[in-house]
Amino acid sequence: MNKKVDFYFDVGSPASYLAWTQIADIAQRHGAKLAYQPMLLGGVFKATGNSSPATVPAKGRYTRQDFQRYARRYGVAFQHNPYFPINTMQLMRGAAAYLGTEQFVPYVDAVFQAMWVDQQDMGNPEVVGKVLGGHGFDINDVMQKINDPAVKDRLRSITEAAIERGVFGAPTMFVGEEMFFGQDRLEFVEEALAAGD
Repeated sequence: MNKKVDFYFDVGSPASYLAWTQIADIAQRHGAKLAYQPMLLGGVFKATGNSSPATVPAKGRYTRQDFQRYARRYGVAFQHNPYFPINTMQLMRGAAAYLGTEQFVPYVDAVFQAMWVDQQDMGNPEVVGKVLGGHGFDINDVMQKINDPAVKDRLRSITEAAIERGVFGAPTMFVGEEMFFGQDRLEFVEEALAAGD
C-alpha cells in the first residue's frame, strides 16, 4: 500500500501549528508520503458555516489552555498571539507559492514561529517583511509570488478541494479517504498509518 497523509492547514490556526510540529515525524515513522495542503481557513469557514473557537469566549479560553497542554506534551514552544485572529490570505498565498519547492517548509516554519512562538503581528506587511527577510527570503520575490494569479488560483483550488472533501476546520488530515480533524487526533492518524505497516 502506498501510504499518504494529506495535511490541510492554515498558519493562522494555532492547532495547525501544533500539528505541524508533529506530522512530519509521524509520516516518516510509517514510511508515508506527506502531502501538504495549504488552504484558506476563512474560505472554509465561510463555505461551511463554521467559525473559530475564539468567537465563543469561554471556548476560546479553554482552547488556549488546551493548546498549552499539548505544547507541553509535544515539547514545543507555544504562545497565544495577541493579534489573533489575523487575516492570513497573503501568508497562505506565500505557502501556496512555495508548495512543492525546497523553500516550502522553511517558509511555513518561519511564519508559524513568528505567529505562535514569537507573537508577531503577521497581519502587518512590515513585520512580515522583517520576519521573512530574517529567514533569508527576498521579500520582493515573495510579494511578486503572492500577487501571481496562478498562485492565487492554486490556493483557491486547494481550498475548494478541501471543502469538497468535507473539511470544515484546521488542521484536517486524511489517510486514504478517512478524515481526522484537529491536532488532538494525531494519534488516530498514526493508528491509521500503522494499520498499513
